[in-house]
Amino acid sequence: MRLRRLSAFIGLIWLGMILGVSFVATPLKFQAPSVSLEIGLDIGRLVFGIFNKIEIVLAFLMVVLVLMSKQMNGFIIALGTACLALTAQSIWLLPILVAHIELILQGQQPQGSGLHTIYVGLEVLKALALAVYGYGNLMPINRSEDTVSRIQI
Repeated sequence: MRLRRLSAFIGLIWLGMILGVSFVATPLKFQAPSVSLEIGLDIGRLVFGIFNKIEIVLAFLMVVLVLMSKQMNGFIIALGTACLALTAQSIWLLPILVAHIELILQGQQPQGSGLHTIYVGLEVLKALALAVYGYGNLMPINRSEDTVSRIQI
């Protein structure tokens, strides 16, 4: 029970980071009058590159904790969804988006691909999946589980 709850706690930290980085800081960066498109893209490339590595570590920790706990429940699908979205972003989308940024920084105009929209959609999917996973694994299902969890913690 403790390992599953620890995994859920890590998932909620990951959720908070997604909300802060992807849905607050990134859009605001482009609204600052002193930040040019090139500077904003360069900062974004750096931030999302590092953030992606942090996400991979958090996802790995969560999966290890779930496997160690040997307690599988329906919320495992939510964790799997978040991990699949992260995998798609890491292997497929980020490399292409970084290549587009490179072209823009070199003064070229790459053709629009719609991949940024897919990336944002996967961010929303990850956030929802992590919210479901975290909430589902932290909230007691019934009174007896609540009593047991208080004793174990």
